[in-house]
Amino acid sequence: MLKSREALLTLREEYAKAYVAQSRRIIVCAGTGCVAGGSMKIYDRLKELLGERGLSVAVDLEVDPHGDVIDLKKSGCHGFCEIGPLLRIDPEGWLYTKVQLSDCEEIIEKTIIGGEHIDRLAYKCGCNTYKKHSDVPFYKNQTHVVLDQCGTINADSIREYIALGGYSALEKALFDMSPEAITDEIKKSNLRGRGGGGFPAGRKWEQVRSQNAAQKYVVCNGDEGDPGAFMDGSIMGGDPHRMIEGMIIAGIATGASEGYIYVRAEYPLAVERLRTAIAQAEELGILGENILGTEFSFRLHISRGAGAFVCGEGSALTASIEGKRGFPRVKPPRTTEHGLFDKPTVLNNVETFANVPLIISKGADWYLGIGTEKSPGTKAFALTGNIMNTGLIEVPMGTTLREIIFDIGGGMRDGAQFKAVQIGGPSGACLTAEHLDLPLDFDTLKKVGAMIGSGGLVVMDDKTCMVEVARFFMNFTQNESCGKCVPCREGTKRMLEILERIVAGEGREGDIELLEDLADTIVNTALCGLGKSAPNPIISTIKNFRSEYEAHIYEKRCPAGACQKLKKITIDPELCKGCSKCARQCPVDAISGKVKEPFTIDLSKCIRCGSCVGACPFKAIKED
Repeated sequence: MLKSREALLTLREEYAKAYVAQSRRIIVCAGTGCVAGGSMKIYDRLKELLGERGLSVAVDLEVDPHGDVIDLKKSGCHGFCEIGPLLRIDPEGWLYTKVQLSDCEEIIEKTIIGGEHIDRLAYKCGCNTYKKHSDVPFYKNQTHVVLDQCGTINADSIREYIALGGYSALEKALFDMSPEAITDEIKKSNLRGRGGGGFPAGRKWEQVRSQNAAQKYVVCNGDEGDPGAFMDGSIMGGDPHRMIEGMIIAGIATGASEGYIYVRAEYPLAVERLRTAIAQAEELGILGENILGTEFSFRLHISRGAGAFVCGEGSALTASIEGKRGFPRVKPPRTTEHGLFDKPTVLNNVETFANVPLIISKGADWYLGIGTEKSPGTKAFALTGNIMNTGLIEVPMGTTLREIIFDIGGGMRDGAQFKAVQIGGPSGACLTAEHLDLPLDFDTLKKVGAMIGSGGLVVMDDKTCMVEVARFFMNFTQNESCGKCVPCREGTKRMLEILERIVAGEGREGDIELLEDLADTIVNTALCGLGKSAPNPIISTIKNFRSEYEAHIYEKRCPAGACQKLKKITIDPELCKGCSKCARQCPVDAISGKVKEPFTIDLSKCIRCGSCVGACPFKAIKED
């Protein structure tokens, strides 16, 4: 138990010396994607093989190691999920990709013992082979601040976190700064909330600090319910102490003595690592009563959400922690005045809190030197969709879509053409080729009707139907509506019904105008921010791809050829040999004819399942 600042400084010095003394590090990615690919079996096998060869292995930082020790660690997400399971060898910085269990013995013999690089496991792009992690274009074109230690640090080790400077910001905040000075530094940095609209964190902290209340709370939103988003989950699972440190500092600044981390139930790995991190911090006296011998005390709790998207909204989230149904409420009063248990509450998301220790340690001026004037710092994005390189990325605010999609993402797959990108999840909007050079920051995106949101980026190519994209997001939003207010509960349902009719080839004249009217009503009358932003994907797709809606409605045609119900399947009589295989495969008896004569399809019966296309040996059946 650390009872003073000096005790922490001494411990950091010991841990830092031990970290530098490590002769070799094997870093196995233990992010969700790589774990699903078998990385934990690889970790166990490497540990077994090292033991068999009589090599000393450390799974956590050893303060006084005897002889050369190989550090085998489980890290958080390395980011480049497309090529996992990933393994990194330090100090060389070699990156091994798509590692299999069968590769473990060769890695030990050739790399760990022999010091050789295994070229076949290196990342390859075109004619180029990249040995080092830092040389891979996917990583080289990023700027890591919040994700700096994700993928390099042992995610389960407070020792490594402290060795690399962890909790030095807490130390500074406790002993060298007043609560007012901490709040002023966050205000000066213009750190804006990374969970949605970008509200300045410092202003929120100041509002809570000014409240005259005996009990205040700090709440971290780790719900992250957007489809395809996994940034917060990766931070919680890869560098949990950084976020925890940010929350403790927020407690010092605002006078809060308790904190809650609200994590969605679908993040069991993050929950496990957060529990480990909290227990480690409590054991050292960094969390709990009289932290580092001071009068400041702070307790931290984990609350697991049930997967409701609406609980990403502040008042619904706090209601859920209290054990109530996750309903948003009318504002004011704001969460900063009457939040958790009706007490003043600081509510920020994972990425926001993870920025705090760096700002306190390095200063607001350092932070202001990254990104844009009004949106400083970096932003983590989950890059997914029809793109060469998918995964977790971090770039300075103001980076363009073109840089992200083509420099980091490697461009479109299979020679396809870029069509659109959905940014901000169900609350966001579709951006097109004309927006490729648009700087991604809070204010610029707002001007074009979009938002950064939590940071999901779903890239789409020319084979994507934008009406179906709108239907997908509206289906998600409608299912996730809490049902409290009529505009969201009924309005999204009506919009979904219209979109389902359109993609089924049953669109009617006036449907587009009706969608626009409904969207306007919901935006202006829904109770919470999630309801108000629900129509955004529809508004943006109508604005940018109105001709696709018109083709579906008036021509009964999907220009992208993606909507199954609008596909037309025909048999070319010149190629058909009358073998009857197609008729035998058809599940609804829509195909008829005589053997050795051309068959025909009754389109009124055809369900466009495509079974006949695959069954025809003469390629006589066409799908348009």
